[in-house]
Amino acid sequence: MGFSKPDQIMGITVENGVKKTKYAPLQTMILGFEAGAFIALGYLLFIRVTATLSGSLEGLGSLIGASVFPIGLILTLLAGGELLTGNMMAVPLARMAKRVSTGKVLYNWFLVTISNFLGAIFVAYFFGHVVGLTETAPFLEKTISNAGHKLEATFLQAFVSGIGCNWLVASAVWLSYGANDMSGKILGIWFPTMAFVAIGFQHVVANMFVIPAAIFAGHFTWIEYIQNFIPVFLGNAVGGTIFIAMAYWYTYKKYLPVLTEAKVIKPVAKTGTR
Repeated sequence: MGFSKPDQIMGITVENGVKKTKYAPLQTMILGFEAGAFIALGYLLFIRVTATLSGSLEGLGSLIGASVFPIGLILTLLAGGELLTGNMMAVPLARMAKRVSTGKVLYNWFLVTISNFLGAIFVAYFFGHVVGLTETAPFLEKTISNAGHKLEATFLQAFVSGIGCNWLVASAVWLSYGANDMSGKILGIWFPTMAFVAIGFQHVVANMFVIPAAIFAGHFTWIEYIQNFIPVFLGNAVGGTIFIAMAYWYTYKKYLPVLTEAKVIKPVAKTGTR
């Protein structure tokens, strides 16, 4: 199972960040829609698996739910997708390397936010509401409970929770960039993503599914959702941009000039050593 060292992962991530800003707007929107839907499907799976586990099994249910949720990020990174939380790490890192402009970072975030929302709300409405997968007992109660826990957080709580979430999600993206094969990428994605779900941190795209799903079922309001969206978005941005991208940029930037194209494309040998 081959992998790259952290300084090499930074070079790979910079190249991925540049690539993301070069997609045509329609390409970005399509890939963003896919990613939003994938994350929503992962959350829908979480609800379907955990809703029937209550009482003494509730704690075990949370762990089981957290273990299946990562399918959304796995599909996004391996099948293809543009996810806001990952782009909050990769694209700013390309900006720190002076490969893209600040305007391109913000424009990419704007397009991906909209397209992620469209993908997530598509799943919430058609699969959750029309098909009824989040609106029949006991799945409705689980959907309302999860959405309610997110909405009851204060602005500061939601902001800090968002930081914790994308510290882990961006780490998952970072690890996936550093793995050479599909199995290594899946393992790199799985555990950090499972951790953020089990802890209960707030993910802006996951919330694009579960809160609207509860709204479609007649609970909560769009104003409440917006009041949650803002701090979680900002927290996710800080978690990805500062705690991963900026931290590793200042740690490893001295290696970037010597990372040749060959080293970026061909990471270290399967033993993980140079």
